[in-house]
Amino acid sequence: MISQTSIPQPNSKMCFICGLENPVGLKLRIYQTEPGVIETSYTAPEHFQGYPGVLHGGIVATILDEISGRAQMGDPSAPRFMFTAKLEVRYRKNVPTGKPLKIIGKAGKSKGKSAEGWAGIYNEEGTLLAEANTLLINVPQELLDTTNLDQLGWKVYPE
Repeated sequence: MISQTSIPQPNSKMCFICGLENPVGLKLRIYQTEPGVIETSYTAPEHFQGYPGVLHGGIVATILDEISGRAQMGDPSAPRFMFTAKLEVRYRKNVPTGKPLKIIGKAGKSKGKSAEGWAGIYNEEGTLLAEANTLLINVPQELLDTTNLDQLGWKVYPE
């Protein structure tokens, strides 16, 4: 469960992970629990399964990719948008569908235009099911105009 003191992070319109208007997306709401640490919860529907009752490994990797990068975004009003240059996933146990999951992201070292991130997916008992380390690279300014984030649909949406 997300703490009452957590800070809601922006969502976008169509992102597969956080896009609240994406009809096939996960629609995750992400919260900063402390500087450089974010958290979300998710119960995966059966239509994202690989095997019966097991979340597809590609969806697991996608969630870990997003959450590890989001931990590096910093100030929501001036976010640091980054590409994933390297993603190393470790699948420890099957990630279930239909059961609540806790997902945590942590910012790692940052140097110049690159940074490191980590994310983990936990079950209700607190067991780490999957984790990833990422190498992230800043999105070049010429590829993403961040002067009008609202136009990108990048905002904190009402609950």
